[in-house]
Amino acid sequence: PSAGPARPAACLGGGGWATRPQVTTRILRFLKWPALLAGVVLLTVLAVRTYQVQSGPALAPWHTWAPEELSVAALDAATWDDYLRHEQGLFEAVRVHVTDRLAPHEGVPSNRYYDGSPVYPPKLSQDWNRSYLLAPEGEAAGAVVLLHGLTDSPYSLRHVARRYRERGWVAVAIRLPGHGTVPAGLADVEWEAWAAATRLAVREARRRSGPGRPLHVIGFSNGGALALHYALDALGDEALPRPTRLVLLSPMVGVTAMARFAGVLGWPAVFPKFAKAAWLSITPEFNPFKYNSFPINGARQSSLLTRALQERFTRYEREQRLGEVPPVLTFQSVVDFTVSTRAIVDALYARLPANGSELVLFDLNRNAKLGPLLRSSAANLADRVLPPAPRRFRSVMIANAAPDRSSVVERVVEAGATDEQTRDLGLSYPHDVFSLSHVAVPFPVSDGLYGIEPDPAEDYGVQLGLMAVRGERAVLVVPADALTRMSSNPFFPYMAARIEAGIGP
Repeated sequence: PSAGPARPAACLGGGGWATRPQVTTRILRFLKWPALLAGVVLLTVLAVRTYQVQSGPALAPWHTWAPEELSVAALDAATWDDYLRHEQGLFEAVRVHVTDRLAPHEGVPSNRYYDGSPVYPPKLSQDWNRSYLLAPEGEAAGAVVLLHGLTDSPYSLRHVARRYRERGWVAVAIRLPGHGTVPAGLADVEWEAWAAATRLAVREARRRSGPGRPLHVIGFSNGGALALHYALDALGDEALPRPTRLVLLSPMVGVTAMARFAGVLGWPAVFPKFAKAAWLSITPEFNPFKYNSFPINGARQSSLLTRALQERFTRYEREQRLGEVPPVLTFQSVVDFTVSTRAIVDALYARLPANGSELVLFDLNRNAKLGPLLRSSAANLADRVLPPAPRRFRSVMIANAAPDRSSVVERVVEAGATDEQTRDLGLSYPHDVFSLSHVAVPFPVSDGLYGIEPDPAEDYGVQLGLMAVRGERAVLVVPADALTRMSSNPFFPYMAARIEAGIGP
């Protein structure tokens, strides 16, 4: 007998019925065009990217060779002295493989790897690319670990470290793997090595201070993400000493979409001819304590770190354990080209319990006569970045006392409150500065390298913060925007006082 008609599997409009194979075929036909369009867009992006990098500057030795850092396992087994010995070997290798092999055209004053350059780190009063430890006289009252940012070095947190030592604490500032040597060091590093180096620094800090002493972890930019990541890891591992306080400066809690998908831009680099595609920027290395060139892998690892951080937040939020996170004090410019200020609020502070945490925001300089030139999104950001009060955290806005005044005030809304308290700080925005920046927060205006009023006693070969870039184009060896970004913080005395208030007597 006949088996009868096929059982209908789906209805595809118009009253017609179709079998499962027919449904699958029609779906694939429907998806073919979006997939084809996405492929064309991707190929176009890669073609444009390949053209851009091939027409840019050539790779130099510091882009193609890097010393070998310790593995994660080796870092977890190492002592502080082990790390310093290995670090010494890294810098010696840089001298042998880069400095001693420079081509004649690379021996220029703007090259930090040229031993005749005024910015050659080994010949400066101190090479701040290296890890350092500041110990007080006598027994330490506590310990602080300081974690620098991406492409940066331990130089960036030296001013904060000195404040802790002056208050009787031991300060441990570690050079994170891939940093301080050559930019190529970031082309192969993985964020897990940064996390392992953080654990190493905490072990040394605890050894120096002894058990029972307070432990602070301070992170700048990418170091802020590492500080948070360590604090969350310590919740699930009793072998890790728990911080009693976190201080974050421009923390990388959230990154831009560009960083998330930066790895795609590096795909052409699988072919040796297109090796430059592995770099987001190739720029002369004129800064003695920070890379100017930036490999794509650095952005990718930072993005992976923030994703891992958010996964841990979600896990402990689900387990209702965020109440165990220590108080967090954050200093952040309202406008930030590198990290997302909104993410700091939404992905961090909005999820923290009422544990004494505080967010300090630096507003734009409303007295700068740039009103018509400001993007509306930036001009109104301060009014939109915070959720309505009451909030579980203390919020502070450092802003002009009035739109026609350069002096600034502290506008405070206490946790759980709705009213705002105002206090004059006795500080002012410089008249020619319209905002802070991501990189400016940790540096006083007296910083020898980045300050707009550099201390004459400090000579690092160049005064980047003092430069007022005015003149004709195509004259400087670096893009003008690299020198116009605000690089020091006129409100550093306020920030330092707030940090010191948490150190104790």
